[in-house]
Amino acid sequence: NATLGFFQEHRAEAALAALKNMLAPTARVRRNGQTALVPAVDLVPGDILLLEAGDRIPADARVLDAHAAEVAEAALTGESHAVAKSPEAVRQESALAERQGMVFMNTVVTRGRIEALVTATGMHSEMGRIAGLLADAAESATPLQTQLDRLGKHLAVIAGFVVALIFVVGVMRGDDLVKTAMTAIALAVAAIPEGLPAVVTVTLALGMHRMARRNAIVKKLAAVETLGCTSVICSDKTGTLTLNQMTARRVYCLGRHFIVSGEGYGGNGRIEPEDEQAPPDWSALLAPAALCSDSRLQDDELIGDPTEGALLALARKSGVDAQRLVARYPRIAEVPFDSAHKFMATFHRDGDIVRMWVKGAPDVLLARATRRLTPAGEQRLDDAARSEYAAQNDAYAATAMRVLALAGRAIPVAEFDPAGDLMRWTDELTLIALVGIIDPPRPEAKEAIRVCQAAGIAVKMITGDHRATASAIALELGLAGEAREGCEIEGLDGTAASAMAERTAVFARVSPEHKLRIVEALQAGGHVVAMTGDGVNDAPALKAADIGVAMGITGTAVTKEAATLVLTDDNFATIVRAVEEGRTIYDNIVKFVRFQLSTNIGAIITVLAAPLFGMPTPFTAIQILWVNIIMDGPPAMTLGVEPARPGIMQAPPRAADAHILTGARLWRLALYGLTMAAGTLAAYAWGNHEGLGDGSGHAHAVTLAFTTFVLFQFFNIFNARAEFGSAFNRQFFANGKLWLALVGVVGLQIVAVHWGPAQAVFDTVDLSLNDWLLATAIASSTLLLEETRKLLMAIGRSASAKLRTPSA
Repeated sequence: NATLGFFQEHRAEAALAALKNMLAPTARVRRNGQTALVPAVDLVPGDILLLEAGDRIPADARVLDAHAAEVAEAALTGESHAVAKSPEAVRQESALAERQGMVFMNTVVTRGRIEALVTATGMHSEMGRIAGLLADAAESATPLQTQLDRLGKHLAVIAGFVVALIFVVGVMRGDDLVKTAMTAIALAVAAIPEGLPAVVTVTLALGMHRMARRNAIVKKLAAVETLGCTSVICSDKTGTLTLNQMTARRVYCLGRHFIVSGEGYGGNGRIEPEDEQAPPDWSALLAPAALCSDSRLQDDELIGDPTEGALLALARKSGVDAQRLVARYPRIAEVPFDSAHKFMATFHRDGDIVRMWVKGAPDVLLARATRRLTPAGEQRLDDAARSEYAAQNDAYAATAMRVLALAGRAIPVAEFDPAGDLMRWTDELTLIALVGIIDPPRPEAKEAIRVCQAAGIAVKMITGDHRATASAIALELGLAGEAREGCEIEGLDGTAASAMAERTAVFARVSPEHKLRIVEALQAGGHVVAMTGDGVNDAPALKAADIGVAMGITGTAVTKEAATLVLTDDNFATIVRAVEEGRTIYDNIVKFVRFQLSTNIGAIITVLAAPLFGMPTPFTAIQILWVNIIMDGPPAMTLGVEPARPGIMQAPPRAADAHILTGARLWRLALYGLTMAAGTLAAYAWGNHEGLGDGSGHAHAVTLAFTTFVLFQFFNIFNARAEFGSAFNRQFFANGKLWLALVGVVGLQIVAVHWGPAQAVFDTVDLSLNDWLLATAIASSTLLLEETRKLLMAIGRSASAKLRTPSA
């Protein structure tokens, strides 16, 4: 078991190693007035970092100077769009996402240039602080481990009691003490399902292998089963429930509304009018989207700023060829984006004129515009038109879209000086369009959430983004419940925190500490919690959760280390398949326990009941061990590869503290055991009676009872396979390995009964064909009686349902 578990986990770690994305190894700094390239590990507070677009920031630093700079901080803060950086003062109590005067380790510069003073490195950085939270986060035993430990202790007590009871009964009857002791010990061995650890390990390992083929790498064997009882999934928004690719969804221009289809930076999708009119000529309307940009799309991958990527993809969907426009209208000057004026402007030569394209905040461009583009051409931007644009901006913003305005202006070449005051041209603009942009939900995420909800699993969005944005995405995904900010859970005691976490569907503006607190509050409320994420900010909560799920493509190395499950396709829907696998694994382990314990109960009752009917013990010690070996072996092991039962994802998750052996389950196992004992003793009595004439009555009776008990297990395994519903279902022949194992068991029993050397070992004699038929008929009673019980229960439920249904 240990070897198999180590092998599987080693393979998972090896696969994970290939996914790791290491931090930038070097950094460009200014030291003593000289620019140098130094190893990132040698950075110290006081160094001046020189950063530009595309650089991964190697340390926390205070911004000294910034030129049109933006940084993608989704991995650290959960913000889905790049954050503008400037040297402005930073309030110490402000959230990470609001510290525009700081840059942080492991985030990426998407545009512009930054000079920054290193303030913290390594474990003293924000990333290091999160790593410290990781070290503090405790890992708990899985529900299965807890259940098996409890079961093992109970069975050990039962085994001790059985040994003592049988030995006392044997002494009182005057039986041979050695034989009595051997029988008692053999039954004690049989009472403990020693095959359970192997079955659990093999079942988990096979599940681990199946999940790897379905894009989920499990780092810890026991984590496979834990997913099966997950009752809450706490999911990061950016990159997990959403694509982490800003996408244009709505366009307002020419007084018309347009819907944009397609997700992400690919060219798939179209711009469709909401009215019945023909589409406009987009080449003129979306020129600002293609030209007023420092980013580019290459093979559907963005190089640059996510918002600019959304505009470039929008232009591509309209049929605009950005590269052709760039060649036709060469850029000769620009006004970079700045957080002070909140727009970007580029100037392009077009024959005798210079075309200026502008994109920026709608309120800013509305204030600078004097004209608007209409189907009839340019017209004055009067108060009514301004109000219409402002109302449309508010409508887009209300659905959590980030809104950009596009505008332009034509300037005579003779009046334009590229080296002059460019800001003088940024007034008297012609307003062209408003574009609503959002980081859209993953197409498969909504269906995956619906399946989770049908399975009784609550999904909670936990993000560093704004509440309005998170709520809009949650509504689109079908997440119902309260929306709160992470700070609201601060200061609450355990009970209040658990209650808030229970009823809240969306937590916004959360810090790493908040995420950790939310997970712990849900666990304190009795939930088995899975936490998904891809950013460094998710790592402590991932480790503290019962199951941590990291994204393999976009996830950081720290997150993957903290997680127990890594999704190689970054697909939230893969979690649903993992949950199904976990439930199936637990189901199969329960099948094994039910099968094994019913066999053990049957053997114990048979041995204990025989004296009550004046019979000797119907088994020898070696026969008891033989039954234990062949039934603990291949047949029991094949229960671990049973396919998922129908409807497994329509049932609520089991409670983490639920017993493997419930009262109803124990009652049924006792009935199986009584049936086996009665049938075995009846076979012994019949065999003893039939063999009286030739003096071989006892040997014949023992052999017949022994064979009957073995065949009981053949039929009993079908009871174990189908706890609810008939065993004769569409999956009856689905497990070929089980049928092969059962044929093997029957073959081995024939050898034990009819092969001379084996007869000497097992104290058996030859049985006739009639004996075999009798043993088979008696043994089949356990399956027939259970099927009858299930049928009567189904009839009773149907009758009750009819009585509750009012007549028409």
